[in-house]
Amino acid sequence: MSLNPSKVAPEPEPEREAGPGPGPEAQGPGPEGESGPPAGPGPEPEPPSAAGQDREPERGRAAGPSAEPPPPPASRPEALRAPRPRCRTDCLQAPLSRAFQRLGRKVGAHPWVFLLLPVALTAVLGTGLMYLPRDGDEDLEEQYTPIGSPAKAERRFVQGHFTANDSLVFSVSRKSTDVPYASLLVVSDTETLLEPDILEEISKVDDAVQALTVTQDNGTQIPYSEVCAKNQGACVPPNPLLFAWKRNKGLNLTAITFPIYSPAGQIVSLANILGGTVLGPSQSLLQAKAMRLQYYLETDEGEENEPSKAWMIHFLTKFGSFEKSLALKKIQVVYFSSLSRKLEFEATSRMVVPLFHLAYLLIILFAIVSCYRCDCVRNKMWVAVFGVVSTGLAVVSSFGLMLYIGVPFVLIVANSPFLILGVGVDDMFIMISAWQKTSLTDSVSERMSDAYSQVAVSITITTLTNVLAFYTGVMSSFRSVQYFCIYTGTTLLFCYFYSITCFGACMALDGKREGVCLRWLEKPGTPGQKCSSFKKSCCLPGSSLQDGWKADIHPMNLFFRDYFGPLLTSTKSKVFVVLLYVSYIVTSIYGCFRVEEGLDLRNLASDDSYITPYFNVEEEHFSTYGPRVMVIVTEVLDYWDKDARQRLEKCLADFENSEYVDEDLTEFWLRERGRDRMKF
Repeated sequence: MSLNPSKVAPEPEPEREAGPGPGPEAQGPGPEGESGPPAGPGPEPEPPSAAGQDREPERGRAAGPSAEPPPPPASRPEALRAPRPRCRTDCLQAPLSRAFQRLGRKVGAHPWVFLLLPVALTAVLGTGLMYLPRDGDEDLEEQYTPIGSPAKAERRFVQGHFTANDSLVFSVSRKSTDVPYASLLVVSDTETLLEPDILEEISKVDDAVQALTVTQDNGTQIPYSEVCAKNQGACVPPNPLLFAWKRNKGLNLTAITFPIYSPAGQIVSLANILGGTVLGPSQSLLQAKAMRLQYYLETDEGEENEPSKAWMIHFLTKFGSFEKSLALKKIQVVYFSSLSRKLEFEATSRMVVPLFHLAYLLIILFAIVSCYRCDCVRNKMWVAVFGVVSTGLAVVSSFGLMLYIGVPFVLIVANSPFLILGVGVDDMFIMISAWQKTSLTDSVSERMSDAYSQVAVSITITTLTNVLAFYTGVMSSFRSVQYFCIYTGTTLLFCYFYSITCFGACMALDGKREGVCLRWLEKPGTPGQKCSSFKKSCCLPGSSLQDGWKADIHPMNLFFRDYFGPLLTSTKSKVFVVLLYVSYIVTSIYGCFRVEEGLDLRNLASDDSYITPYFNVEEEHFSTYGPRVMVIVTEVLDYWDKDARQRLEKCLADFENSEYVDEDLTEFWLRERGRDRMKF
């Protein structure tokens, strides 16, 4: 039967205690005969309307001053309240974990398939390494200067409008590209080299260099006289002052002016030819500590030709030996060439390659120490070794693939395996740690499924962030950085793929070994148990029977959990960490203001390279005068117009007034033409 709620008698209310309280009229119905809200559960009262709010003062006045507001409605039970909506944060974690669970189960069920397929893929892609460049002929300017830089556009403009014919008259100041050369810096052991006996030793060195002859494989010989830059049929002298002294050894060395010297009416700039100078009155040269000998060679369309290149390589190879044969007593000589930067950079990169073996050996040793257990079942020593090997397989596969599709292999890419080795091994340790937390009593497929579900988000997110970080480097304006980022990002993708397939299969096979070892340890003397001697050698007695159903906890985890964690959460440690971080930020900001722009070429070569003393001498004695700057007017200019010439002179005067420019060294063909006309 059903009851009509309107006919159910209300329960009697308990009697109130005597005392001050509201009058009887306050307990009765309201002005409109409304009864109070029921005490039991029910729907919440709707908020009062505007009209009801307007009637509240009237109700209060009708009840009198002793009336109290009606008691609030009883709250609903917690079970009847609507649950608050939760913010779902597992939109990526849940599907990714489920996908990795299925993958882990398949890897555990078919480990040999997931092991052999990546190895076969590596064998196929590894054949692309045959396209590695052998000759090392790399254009440093193309790879290590910005793409589309204004300097390159300006040089193309100069080459298109100001062609130079070096067959008759060679002028290095008109060259818009580097001219191939061999250079010597001679430093005197005394205060000055402007002495006849010292100049005699320098002359011996000069004669020995010009006597160098290259014998090629086909028997042809290339003397210096065939490859030198010529001026009216004769080789350009390496040093005009030394050339003048050799022609006239009675030359008055005390009458030399610096930086402009005018022998026989010809203007010669000595700015970058003599270094460590001491000047007297009227710019007279009193002392010179160092001298530069610059041997310019022939070029073919702005680049060194093969004979010139062969002679320079021969010069770099033989100079050290014949310098000793000259038995120099009063001077020190250092040497350099326009090929030295490239050759030393390539040599430094080749020196890095043998270190790969040492790096992989150290990482394997670290992996063995980290994953070794005295427990024969939990021991993951050989699994860690294969994890390092899988990283090497990823390097071979990615490099072979990039070479197949034609991505240039620049020299700095040879350094990327060090970075890849450190980043790629991280996934191995994470997967081994997740495997150690699984139960030994579960099947291999279940354990692989559990381990993969635990590592799904961690290794995927870290791999994506690393790969995206490197692939954003493709937007760099340097081609070498672009190629380095392409190779490294692709290799990290292969590391991720090989970790969840090839290395996972190795873990599954090791899981089967764990099961065999565990059964052998439980019943070592069972007659019906068949185990090979190899399996028995892998199952030495250990503590697996005691905690075979417990997850393995690494001692490092225990250290951070029991010691480092409580220490870090103490008040003193928090204050110390905050102060340490503040000091770190302050030091970093200070270091940012100490950053210096520029590239020191000495850092590109090995510590014992011959270019290091050359740049040391150049910085010490030849740093006063820098490179020459070419100024070109790109618009049409009427040179015969006097006003146009005056505007041009004013423009040159503005350049010469700069603190970085020496006005005495300016060369301008219009000024030279004006001086020649004044002579006549």
